[in-house]
Amino acid sequence: MSTAKSQSDLRDLRATAFGGTFHSPFADRGGFAFHHRPRVAFDASGALAPEAEFKQAVAGLKKATDDVKTFAETANAEIKNLGRVTGETKLNADKALSEMGTLTTRITDLEQKMSRRGGPAVETERKSLGQHVVESDALKARLPNSGAKGTFNLSIETKNITSAPSTWGTGVSPSSSLVVADRRELVPLPMRTMTIRSLIAPGTTVSNNIEYAVQTGRYNNAAVVAEGAVKPYSNYTWDLKAFPVRTIAHLVKASRQILDDAPALQSILDAEMRYGLAFAEEAELLYGDGTGQHLLGIMPQATPYAPAFTVTGETAIDRLRLAMLQGVLALYPMSGIVLHPTDWTKIEMVKDGMGRYLVGDPQGRIQPLLWGLPVVPSLAMAVTAFLVGAFEYGAQIFDRMAVEVLISTENVDDFERNLLSIRAEERLALVVKRPLAFISGTLPSSP
Repeated sequence: MSTAKSQSDLRDLRATAFGGTFHSPFADRGGFAFHHRPRVAFDASGALAPEAEFKQAVAGLKKATDDVKTFAETANAEIKNLGRVTGETKLNADKALSEMGTLTTRITDLEQKMSRRGGPAVETERKSLGQHVVESDALKARLPNSGAKGTFNLSIETKNITSAPSTWGTGVSPSSSLVVADRRELVPLPMRTMTIRSLIAPGTTVSNNIEYAVQTGRYNNAAVVAEGAVKPYSNYTWDLKAFPVRTIAHLVKASRQILDDAPALQSILDAEMRYGLAFAEEAELLYGDGTGQHLLGIMPQATPYAPAFTVTGETAIDRLRLAMLQGVLALYPMSGIVLHPTDWTKIEMVKDGMGRYLVGDPQGRIQPLLWGLPVVPSLAMAVTAFLVGAFEYGAQIFDRMAVEVLISTENVDDFERNLLSIRAEERLALVVKRPLAFISGTLPSSP
């Protein structure tokens, strides 16, 4: 049992126990927000009044909740020290959770009972945030005539903040301006699917530079030699290649209050910033020109398309097949094709003389294939451009630092303005070991 699960159960049980009146946006910081309930006197029979019984049940629920938290902390400690949760702890935790469920049901029944019996309405006293501060005992203790000096923190209970009018916007909600009726999750913009990294062999490094001795020539003079004759010499040439690690990063500013009040927004910022890195990375993997701090991508290093023979009325399908042949003749068996989705769609829609599709199948869900190779549509590719390659054999990505997202309050004037600076970055190197393993070019207008 994890602490996160117990806290989640606690929130759910709190919300259920109080008939949906628990609505504080600061729930995770502790504290409840209740609407006042009609008060009910003693029953005619002299039995315990529902209101008193209700308070008793709430106190019991609080104790059960504290027990669950205690057992969760114990479980965490046992997992850390023993690698497992003992049977006794699990039994006690299950018992506490069962008790919470029983009390929740009891509280719900009492609420319904009080609601049916009715009673005089109780007017909720509404105070502004300023009134809460001025009337607080903490402030009075720090007034000039008290003799106290220095800085102090003043905390207002959650239920007081949520009952303060007009603290969000200019209107006054019947319950609270902070409580937005039926507010749903944030709706982000769509995100592109990244595909290029998955084609390339993965790797890691602890250095800031990757070096390879690349063979640039093979002069093989091996031959049949007569007995006693001079043997021929062969020659091989090598060149040292260096591939530096590069950093991809970006920053964004955010209000600290927004991140505190909307945890969902914080997670979306995290996802957006990671997506931004992946977006820039994919462009670098394909088209980085190697200047400045750019990676040297695959397309600038790929071998230009040079067919072994020409075909009359050459189509895009013909050209891709000839590019595959070019790689095979260079001793690199091709493993995949990368195209822009527009170009792949044109190929899929090619028909024969009877109007039947040659490649695509409108009623099927087949994997994109052409000439036996998987086709990877990527929006990072330029329209009409193509790349055919032995991806895992010809290139490798070395990650120096995985993607990380950091949040700081100490950048420039963030402390003064109550802002946060959020930074996301990664470090990696792209090594194209064998440029001849990649063939690039432009598709003809006819698919």
